[in-house]
Amino acid sequence: MKYTSEIFQRLGKGQFISGNSIDAETRAIFSDIEENREQYEDYFKQIDFQLSAGNGYFYFSRKEAKVNTENKLQSLFPWIDYLDFLKTFDTSFGADSQFTLAQIEIRLSSDIELKEKLSRLFSDKPSNRDKIEALATALVSMGFAEQTNEQEGRYQVTSAFNYIEQIIMTINIDEEVKNEIPE
Repeated sequence: MKYTSEIFQRLGKGQFISGNSIDAETRAIFSDIEENREQYEDYFKQIDFQLSAGNGYFYFSRKEAKVNTENKLQSLFPWIDYLDFLKTFDTSFGADSQFTLAQIEIRLSSDIELKEKLSRLFSDKPSNRDKIEALATALVSMGFAEQTNEQEGRYQVTSAFNYIEQIIMTINIDEEVKNEIPE
């Protein structure tokens, strides 16, 4: 258990530690958590944090009041749109996928549906490029992607992306309510 501080600093901010990270230190931390999982779980449980695992990633979770759960659900709404856009861009978009900002721009020029979906994202951004950059920044800030080449604007999707996919897939909207939601 040599990474308690690093783990707390990352996971305490709501980030993820992914096993397929391009960063060698992150992969080392991930491996150490896997090897010492019970000890880390016990350690963080003492300060009311629950070390949780997904498919190739770790994160903190807590039991929360219903009000907090509802607030978290509200914060997921943009991610539903982001995921919809990314899956329209590439139906196989997920962990280990790579993309460039230029690839997305090229697809926008020939895909009207994709362009319409992007227009609804980041309404405060004036250009498509600015919107794509904002989406990439959101992915990176949450730990769902890492920039592999700054000059090319190339990114790799981390295993933590599975987290947002799974959460959104579990949201069940009743048919009656679905009809009331404006599109």
